[in-house]
Amino acid sequence: PEAGEVLSVLVNGERVLEENRAALHASWSSVSYNIQRLRDNPSCAEDEYDLLFDIGEPGLATQVPFTLSAPSIGGTKPRVAILREQGVNSHVELAVAFSKAGFEAVDVHMSDLFAGRHSLAQFQLLAAAGGFSYGDVLGGGAGWAKSILFSDALREQFAQFFARPDTLSIGVCNGCQMMSQLKPIIPGAAHWPAFTRNGSEQFEARLSLVEVQHNGSPWFVGMAGARLPIAVSHGEGFAAFVNEDALEKAQDTISLRFVDGFGMTTETYPANPNGSPQGITGLSNEDGRVTIMMPHPERVHRNVQLSWRPPSWTAEDSPWMQLFYNARVAFKV
Repeated sequence: PEAGEVLSVLVNGERVLEENRAALHASWSSVSYNIQRLRDNPSCAEDEYDLLFDIGEPGLATQVPFTLSAPSIGGTKPRVAILREQGVNSHVELAVAFSKAGFEAVDVHMSDLFAGRHSLAQFQLLAAAGGFSYGDVLGGGAGWAKSILFSDALREQFAQFFARPDTLSIGVCNGCQMMSQLKPIIPGAAHWPAFTRNGSEQFEARLSLVEVQHNGSPWFVGMAGARLPIAVSHGEGFAAFVNEDALEKAQDTISLRFVDGFGMTTETYPANPNGSPQGITGLSNEDGRVTIMMPHPERVHRNVQLSWRPPSWTAEDSPWMQLFYNARVAFKV
């Protein structure tokens, strides 16, 4: 066995137990594993159980090829609409992250748009938050999207916002699911998938590892190649493309992929918690101004929010703040 893979118990200097760590761990986990096989997708249960015996898997291995720094930009603060719907619960974290990056964050409920208290014409950036919109009972953001698409006034308001070349938009988790359904009114988003039930058939709340891809989006300037831990919290995150042609057309606009500890794109559970093809968990539209992602960067924009991080990550901001700083730099006002 590898060094550190044997557990020994000594009593008064006499060895009374010597067992392989993986074997003991597997025995301890066997009841949970068998319940999981019956309750969930058995293939996912087996993949997770098999990891107990993979002593070479490095786990969350990070890579940060950029230096995080706040932009030195004064002047008028761009206004960001922190959009939420009934049940959404991550709007505060989004507001804090954008405020730290130099935006004026405004809480905008969908009812505010319906009633005319706010209009997207008043904003430069739209951020759709996540966290159980409609209690996650209407197809993970699909109900939220239909409230827009089935209203002539709101459909036109959102279409005009997405068409403006001076705006940025981001959808996270339920916001991602919602925006993916708005692709008929988002220029350059025809290749986007819908987001359906996780391959594990369960809600997944984990700290997962993703790699930022080269896709030319202003949201990810300088971040390509970064492998970062990020909070995952969704039941419907499987990227379901309509066909292979759509998947192929999406390649240049993919922003985030799940990777294993070796940095390899993975479809294997639990490193890929929803089973999405090619590890895809974030995309942008063709000009990069609109981006959607299932994981939650706003929930880990501070290092203290991470349930695990490298010991060297001692600063206030985590590398994910670069995403929000990049958005601020894009406006240059």
